[in-house]
Amino acid sequence: MNFRDLQDRLAENLRERVRSGDLTERGMARITQVSQPHIHNVLKGIRLLSTEMADQILYHLEIDVLDLIEPGELLEWHRRE
Repeated sequence: MNFRDLQDRLAENLRERVRSGDLTERGMARITQVSQPHIHNVLKGIRLLSTEMADQILYHLEIDVLDLIEPGELLEWHRRE
């Protein structure tokens, strides 16, 4: 697992929230204070989130980095230690 994987998983989490109707792109932009065009481009895979923007989104949507990691992955990482 690397930082890029976490960025991709955060983008997928956001796409799923839009698909499920939990949020709209516009609503997400308003809540997270990230511009709607930037959110749109992230959701389409055109742009990446900066670490600052990712942190902002995680904070405002109350997502923890650990929410982006599958339980099995954590268990496997722990076994390697």
